[in-house]
Amino acid sequence: MKKNPLYDLCVIGGGAAGLTAAAGAATLGAKVVLIEKNALGGDCLYSGCIPSKTLIHLAKISSSLNKTDAAALNNPEKITAHLEKVIKQIEPNDSPERFRKLGVEVIFGQGQFITNHEFQINNLSITAKNFVLATGTSPFIPAIAGLENTPYLTNETIFKTTEPFSHLIIIGAGPIGCELAQSYARLGVQISLLSSSQHLLPNEDTDLSAVLQQQLIDEGIQLYLNSTIQRIFTVKNKVNLAFTDASQQTNHLCGSHLLIATGRQPNITGLNLKAIGLKIEKQQIIVDRRLRTSQKNIYACGDLVSPYKFTHMAEHQAGVVLKNALFHWPAKVEQQVVPHCTFTDPELASVGLTEHAAMHNGIKYRSYTFPFDQIDRAITDNNTLGFAKVICSPKGKLLGAHIVGPQAGELISEFVLALKQGLNLSAIRNTIHIYPTLSQINRRVADQQLKTSLTPTTRKLLKWIFRLQGH
Repeated sequence: MKKNPLYDLCVIGGGAAGLTAAAGAATLGAKVVLIEKNALGGDCLYSGCIPSKTLIHLAKISSSLNKTDAAALNNPEKITAHLEKVIKQIEPNDSPERFRKLGVEVIFGQGQFITNHEFQINNLSITAKNFVLATGTSPFIPAIAGLENTPYLTNETIFKTTEPFSHLIIIGAGPIGCELAQSYARLGVQISLLSSSQHLLPNEDTDLSAVLQQQLIDEGIQLYLNSTIQRIFTVKNKVNLAFTDASQQTNHLCGSHLLIATGRQPNITGLNLKAIGLKIEKQQIIVDRRLRTSQKNIYACGDLVSPYKFTHMAEHQAGVVLKNALFHWPAKVEQQVVPHCTFTDPELASVGLTEHAAMHNGIKYRSYTFPFDQIDRAITDNNTLGFAKVICSPKGKLLGAHIVGPQAGELISEFVLALKQGLNLSAIRNTIHIYPTLSQINRRVADQQLKTSLTPTTRKLLKWIFRLQGH
């Protein structure tokens, strides 16, 4: 067996976290080897962010066209071809050639650990000071009677199919389920969405998710929430489901295709992790806030270990790993200020404390909201659905912000910065925002805290002190 020279860093997994770690380490002068089983780019490029947001864009265009033009656009083969075209445009950024030019050695194949300092792949034995596990996740498939004998799609396969969907049944009410439900509905597909949760996007406050929930209903999507699937079977190539609803009544659905969107599970099989003493609980690698595993020279980052399965969080975690592995800088992963967005229409973006979490944990807080239908730019754009909500301490320190409405994913960034810097709502309230823009909603919702504090007694006191003449 060949012996490679000692590397400073061996990165296992070529998704967002692995690529960021490999490129960053090489740029900083480390000797790096990157190992990937399939293709560089990972879930985000091939079956996540890029194809899903491209599909969302196509669906939005379709919803604005007349029936004839929309029908021309809603061709499964053309849609799949367009998704592949977009992926090909971005693919060079994640190509092996680009990373080799950066000084990263790239090896493709499936390997396993021999010791905590040695990894065996193909006919090579890779030795390194430090390792980074960034193998990502794959779709979690629930245990449902009959599912093993029923053809189904996941986010890893749905963007590659050229079959026309007449009735797509989706199991799962998280971001993937909601985004794809609305997109395919706008592309002319009948959609039925089932979930055991009581409302869409169960990690969000219900007042925000209710806006999206009503929008999906208005677009003709059938929602079966608080439901339990009893069994799945096929009859004449049709997918059939038997499920109980919230009232414990048994119902049946029949569709042409089935999409499973019930979450993700870590990719850890075949790496021989237990043999080298890596601590794993319930199929989850245990890491500390520095992202070190129980073997301190082996780090894990990205979707593999993060509760926040977002590309931007994977990139952040890769940076934390580099600081610790290369420079022994005790950097810790961010756990509080982690923004996210579901790219439905309207979008739903959040950062920090939710109102539900504040109530559940007994945190003293104040909540303020402001609707888009009172924002002039939203009115001119004829896009007024939704509102902004902030959570703050009784003295006005920002604790969380949540927006459901147009461009929520862009608008939330101001609150992310404010929250990271520990600012009060007054900082946003006193910042000039361009008129007419949607960002006015950030200032207007911050204004609500001041307006609420102006009680009749306070107003009376101000009038007396400053000799004001108003009523």
